[in-house]
Amino acid sequence: MADRNLNFLHKPQINISCSSTGRMWLVSLCAFLCILQSALSDSGKSLIIAAAAVFSALLVEFLLTVHKHRAGKIKDGSAAATALILSMMLPNQIHPVYAALGAAFAIVVVKHSFGGLGSNWLNPALGGWLFIRFSWASAYADAFESPPPPISHMALTNVSALDNSVSDFLNSNIFSIFSVNMPSGYIDLLSSGDPGIITDRGIFILLIGTVVITAVGINRGWIPLVFLAVYCFLIRFAGDLHSGLWDGDILYGIFSGGTIAAAFILAAEPSSSAKFKPGIIFAVVLSAVLSWFFRYVCMDFSGCFTALALTNCVTPLIRLGEEKIFLSKNKGIGIQENLL
Repeated sequence: MADRNLNFLHKPQINISCSSTGRMWLVSLCAFLCILQSALSDSGKSLIIAAAAVFSALLVEFLLTVHKHRAGKIKDGSAAATALILSMMLPNQIHPVYAALGAAFAIVVVKHSFGGLGSNWLNPALGGWLFIRFSWASAYADAFESPPPPISHMALTNVSALDNSVSDFLNSNIFSIFSVNMPSGYIDLLSSGDPGIITDRGIFILLIGTVVITAVGINRGWIPLVFLAVYCFLIRFAGDLHSGLWDGDILYGIFSGGTIAAAFILAAEPSSSAKFKPGIIFAVVLSAVLSWFFRYVCMDFSGCFTALALTNCVTPLIRLGEEKIFLSKNKGIGIQENLL
């Protein structure tokens, strides 16, 4: 019984086919390529932000582990992954110093104060993002340089020629079969050059990356699918509660506000989530509902990140309930059937 409790509490990545180190570095590569796409249209500002965050995270990780003769832990990629994911969540116009401070906070306070990799109840990147967002709220807001775009419907203005051409091709050859028509403007979302969240500016590469990390077993594909299914249903059904029922813009909801990063990277991250399928499903559904609430009701453009941070806050309670139900009641019998 003691061994089962130990596994339950300290091996959050059980049944994840990829090793922790491999998972971290592959996620880091996916995040870096997303940041690189964003940097191509902002004179490298996104790369500077990411470089500041990564340098800060690696330096702090080294200083915290060198006296324990564990400096080699930097090689596990967790510090780099945290910094790069945090960078994706930030506006591309924010000062790099804030990214560095947020990365340091994520490693020192969120990761190591709870015992290191796998022991933290809050995703370190989310913790760093919260630290920046609420410590320097004005700097975070000013980094957008202009108010975020409309919440429920995209403003179909200044559509590029490429967008019009691709939209016309898709409508003529694919969507016409189903008697539907996709308005122009959505293709431009895949390569936005406007100031905004880095993950939205690099969404095309990020979409490719999510296919790769799901295919190699870094996460369980059903987790982001559940998140997106609930989130998109609420967008379509209620929107912002003012545009009428069944009139929400699903595509815009997916391609903006950091939704893809929230679904495939943050919500599916095993170390800060529940451990059994019922608890995971509850947490994912809660995250999706809160994401819709903060973004469409509270009008917070990056509401998905706030929602996931709040869900992480109740994760210890979910784990406690899982432990009582699956470990005490069943005494370890059939536990594997309910694991991720």
